[in-house]
Amino acid sequence: MAKSGEQRNQDALDIFLAGVAAVEPRGAVKAHLRRNEQRLEIGETSIDLPDNGRVFIIGAGKAAGPMAAAVEELLGERIAGGIAVTKYGHGVELKHTTLLEAGHPVPDQNGLDASFKIMGMLELAGHQDLVICLISGGGSALLPCPAEDLSLGDKMTVTQQLLDCGATIGEINTVRKHLSKLKGGGLARLAAPARLVTLILSDVVGDPLDVIASGPTVADPSTYGQALEILNRYGLTDEVPEKVRHYLEQGDAGLLDETPKPGEPLFSQNLNLLVGTNRLAVEAAAAKASDLGYHPLILSTTMTGETRHIAAAHAAMAREIIESGHPLPAPACLLSGGETTVTIKGKGKGGRNQEFALAAALEIDGLANVTILSGGTDGNDGPTDAAGAVVDGSTCSWASQKGLDPRHHLEHNDAYPFFQSLGDLIITGPTNTNVMDLRLVLVTCEE
Repeated sequence: MAKSGEQRNQDALDIFLAGVAAVEPRGAVKAHLRRNEQRLEIGETSIDLPDNGRVFIIGAGKAAGPMAAAVEELLGERIAGGIAVTKYGHGVELKHTTLLEAGHPVPDQNGLDASFKIMGMLELAGHQDLVICLISGGGSALLPCPAEDLSLGDKMTVTQQLLDCGATIGEINTVRKHLSKLKGGGLARLAAPARLVTLILSDVVGDPLDVIASGPTVADPSTYGQALEILNRYGLTDEVPEKVRHYLEQGDAGLLDETPKPGEPLFSQNLNLLVGTNRLAVEAAAAKASDLGYHPLILSTTMTGETRHIAAAHAAMAREIIESGHPLPAPACLLSGGETTVTIKGKGKGGRNQEFALAAALEIDGLANVTILSGGTDGNDGPTDAAGAVVDGSTCSWASQKGLDPRHHLEHNDAYPFFQSLGDLIITGPTNTNVMDLRLVLVTCEE
């Protein structure tokens, strides 16, 4: 199958959008939450709606709005009240739930105010009540409730320092859980003795419930000591605010209560259910690729590591397909999911998906019939309005004609203006979902 570069790039975008559509939050919730008169079916579990109790909705994350809308459509007037928080620009209209907007990925005062309001609602919930909690990507930053003696500024500083040094989301959340009242099972502790049901849209590799949004409703196996080890690993022990280091050291010494651990009684009546994952998005993208005439191959949905290295590996596989027809013949579509990391050395503008695309463009420079796309399913790559970017074997030569040096932009972590000049950014707007990233490599036959 021979295709022009323009058609191949359009195919790449269509495949990406099919993956995003598969994890649309309303549909994800409705697929796992159903009402049968006075019974609520949650996955394979069924519980009674409280006869004399109330139903509350709380939530946090980029998908909080549409997830809450799905629950409202199902339960309507049974909802006594609701409060959820989402990222700026991700609001939707709700009838029974107050949806607030706050900062992400760095928390802000609006997030702190929203956290206090959610805590206030949980104080109203008694043993006859049901709390439905809706968690999605971004929930950790959007529920910033610092532990005693710490300020929001302290948490903002630590979060930014960890982001800048390339720490993984699991490492970042281990630290944040031990600086918070709500993370690491803290929200579940506050919801007790009410029945707690949590529906989760995963944005973490491997879908560990204790890491997604820093696990506010699940037991936390991590410790203060591990949080200190992470700071030391990235050379931040002496760089973080002194109050933060002192607080973690107190916890490690046993002077502070640990986060609630597996086996504690408060979790016995709680239910946590995944309703959307990266694998679901990647599999839908693979199905779309097949419909378009490609041979799809899912490489992994748990891919992590330095962005540039992962980009080079994807480009190498494209070369292998061209040279040997392995691991599958053209027309081929290689897909991967997960979340890579960027070690920031420059002061440019971009995100990990744009950086992936720029690094890949250099690796496939001059290769005909190859297109590579990398995009965030949430529609926002880093602090930009782009989901990612798409490149092919002509990207670097086209950039040179426009006076752009791709290596210079890569070394300065400045992919956004590079792709903006070329018109190769992927602009979807907020998708109101978030299951990490989707990457794909298309290799077609020679024209």
